[in-house]
Amino acid sequence: MASALTEKLSRLVKQVRGQARITESNVQDMLREVRMALLEADVALPVVRDFIARVKDKALGQEVVGSLTPGQALVGIIHRELAATMGEGVADLNLAVQPPAVILMAGLQGAGKTTTTAKLAKWLIERRKKKVLTVSGDVYRPAAIEQLRTVTKQAGAEWFPSTPDQKPLDIARAALDYARKHYVDVLIVDTAGRLAIDEAMMQEIRALHAELKPVETLFVVDAMQGQDAVNTARAFKEALPLTGIVLTKLDGDSRGGAALSVRAVAGAPIKFAGVSEKIDGLELFDAERHAGRILGMGDIVALVEQVTAGVDLQQAQKLAAKVKSGGFDLEDFLEQIRQMKKMGGLSSLLDKLPTQIAAKAGEADLDRAEKDIRRKEGIICAMTPEERRRPEIIKASRKRRIAAGAGVQVQEVNRLLKEFEQMQAMMKKMKGGGLMKMMKRLGGLKGGLPGLPGM
Repeated sequence: MASALTEKLSRLVKQVRGQARITESNVQDMLREVRMALLEADVALPVVRDFIARVKDKALGQEVVGSLTPGQALVGIIHRELAATMGEGVADLNLAVQPPAVILMAGLQGAGKTTTTAKLAKWLIERRKKKVLTVSGDVYRPAAIEQLRTVTKQAGAEWFPSTPDQKPLDIARAALDYARKHYVDVLIVDTAGRLAIDEAMMQEIRALHAELKPVETLFVVDAMQGQDAVNTARAFKEALPLTGIVLTKLDGDSRGGAALSVRAVAGAPIKFAGVSEKIDGLELFDAERHAGRILGMGDIVALVEQVTAGVDLQQAQKLAAKVKSGGFDLEDFLEQIRQMKKMGGLSSLLDKLPTQIAAKAGEADLDRAEKDIRRKEGIICAMTPEERRRPEIIKASRKRRIAAGAGVQVQEVNRLLKEFEQMQAMMKKMKGGGLMKMMKRLGGLKGGLPGLPGM
């Protein structure tokens, strides 16, 4: 996420943290570097100027000068001002109206409006327990209506049919009438976009807004657009009373400037962030946590939420009981692989760790690690249930059959079985109360684990 900006700012944060004394000179040097990093990340110039002025004003004030750890105090100021630039805290949806609450999705073609409509529907169903209906008013783009039907089905919401020969206003009126008659809580309207701003599109969306009187008008913008995102935000702000912004493709290797610029220009809070292509890849935007990610501090809260959502608690308790009894088998190993995939895989988890930890973990080629996990899953899936429960029965002929079924060499099957044997041996040591002895052998527990208080 915003990798170039994160890399530069996290390096600066590390340098600043070590400063025993803060002077006007080293504050100026640091701000010059921050300014360059922000401009290279495509943050709008007025936003950069305002941000630098605020940080400078606070950095040279009593808060830092009187601090016992001035370097850390300065990092705290940068973090707070970054969060303030993107909007304080979390801005949730306002659905406090007589149902159906109408949400109008606005933005250019290619920003991800249609998939975001379905993601938002899923979020409303799961988090707010709402009955959701989606409808497409995009009668110009080929297959736009069919695309919305497909992704709405994946989200578990209801879809209202429309055809390219209808007028968007007629579609909207019919969908609203249907929503009222069928006790729908939220109606999400996906509007037409263009490759660039034009007056015809703006007139159409203004007419839809006047007809539907939406409680939320969300501007969907691609986080990888840079300066173009700012220009688009300005045009939509002039045309519509925007209530919120959805930043899509925040998981991309983007410069990250859009997140810092678009809120100031559009004059509306960032409400959601698209963090993956999956249908559940939408999360409430938290400015403070996003600022932490940009500064390379990670987002441990998001990591915990992701793990909690992905882990089957009952399954985890069963596994713990199996480990305790020494009955861990390849079925359990396969289940662990699938649990990790549910959590978004290694790369998704690493993205939320502080930069220094992620960099160390990333040294072991992530792509290769992901492929290795998928290969292991394929090998275990090529085994019979009996073989998974009793790996000791897997001899030469069975290995050849498993390798052929998984599309790998026999050596790969041997490697998996050897790794599994080592894992079982480790589990037995843990079961026998030998975990502390094992940790001592691995690097010494005198005084506690490295980096942690004594255990």
